[in-house]
Amino acid sequence: MYISQQIAADAVNQVLLGRNLTLALPAALTVFPNATPQQRGAAQDLSYGTLRFYGEIDAYLVQLLEKPLTDNRIHSILLVAIYQLLHDKADAFTVVNQAVQAVGELKRPVPKSWAKGLVNAILRNFLRQKDQLNAKLNQSEVAIYSYPQWWINKLKVQYPNHWQSMLEIGNQHPPMTLRVNTQKISIDEYMQLLRRQDIEAVELGEQAIVLTKPVAVEKIPGFTAGIVSVQDYGAQMAAPLLAMQNNKRVLDACCAPGGKTGHILELAEVTLTALDNDENRLLRVQSNLDRLGLQAQLLVGDASSNSWWDGVCFDGILADVPCTASGIVRRHVDIKWLRREADVASFVVQQAKILPNLWRMLAKGGRLLYVTCSVFNEENQGQVDHFLQNNADATQLPYPLQAQSNISQLNGQLIPSIAHDGFFYALLQKN
Repeated sequence: MYISQQIAADAVNQVLLGRNLTLALPAALTVFPNATPQQRGAAQDLSYGTLRFYGEIDAYLVQLLEKPLTDNRIHSILLVAIYQLLHDKADAFTVVNQAVQAVGELKRPVPKSWAKGLVNAILRNFLRQKDQLNAKLNQSEVAIYSYPQWWINKLKVQYPNHWQSMLEIGNQHPPMTLRVNTQKISIDEYMQLLRRQDIEAVELGEQAIVLTKPVAVEKIPGFTAGIVSVQDYGAQMAAPLLAMQNNKRVLDACCAPGGKTGHILELAEVTLTALDNDENRLLRVQSNLDRLGLQAQLLVGDASSNSWWDGVCFDGILADVPCTASGIVRRHVDIKWLRREADVASFVVQQAKILPNLWRMLAKGGRLLYVTCSVFNEENQGQVDHFLQNNADATQLPYPLQAQSNISQLNGQLIPSIAHDGFFYALLQKN
């Protein structure tokens, strides 16, 4: 099992050096091509768990070290092991032994006997001194909540009544939520299908079902046949909010990976253009549409430019703009440690280019749904307010009551909850 520790430690180390976990973990796995499916799955769990609680784990480790380690690999192995000792059900003796084995497999220039002795001593000191070490953690909000301090401070100011629950939700495992294509099967019929296969689930909305326990995508009944998709309940609000009718011309800007694209087409027979600036990501959109049996025109293009536009206005535009992704941290645990406070302003500048550019492509009387998966006001209502001040032909429509079932929201800002992630929606109409 120490192989799982090694893989996880490598992935964690890469993230702390600035690499996205979706790239770091596959890269770490390639180093161990003979790892069993069980070891690979354990490595994924360990890497996600370690990064989820990195603030807490690192606070323990800092107290245990006389001086910072110069070898990042040893540091990451210790982080993974302390995560296991704090949050995993593994036997403590086994965790320590595996960590010693893992560090013993490191290639030079690390002296193996020194490294093994160091790891063994640090982890055993942790087990002996855990209570005393824990008492000192209460002095640090980074250690308590496992978020950067700037992030905590921002939520305190912007969400004085919700910031603690938002941080806590972000450290939980996300639910596995399905979107049922009710054009092909009813919710009741699909629930019966799940029951026949002994899969426990709960209805959440008109098209949403939450699985009690996650299931491998290929084992989800009806997934390959296109009658159901995996999509967070918060993300499922987009297509109903845009509320397009048949025969309308619709643009889905920044569309990849295509979950909202498919949902729009499931709800209405529209002529849809799906735009993204990454050709490889559009391949995933096409794959999703093929699975669902749906069609759209896929274009490679920059949403802040009009070089790809044919000059014909759209009746509806979904502007799912690039953002900090601060509302989906329980699914992307690395975001907390990769983002910097300055990144917020950078995304705001990018969004401020996209929104007015797409607005010019919207027909009079048409609707544009501005969407982010962020909880930071600068990217959300703050961005929309700035846009409204500079565009007299734009009106922000109220967040409709019928879309609020099981949704925790404040004026279009979805507050992260057990049921959904933290999306923001602003529906704008062209006068």
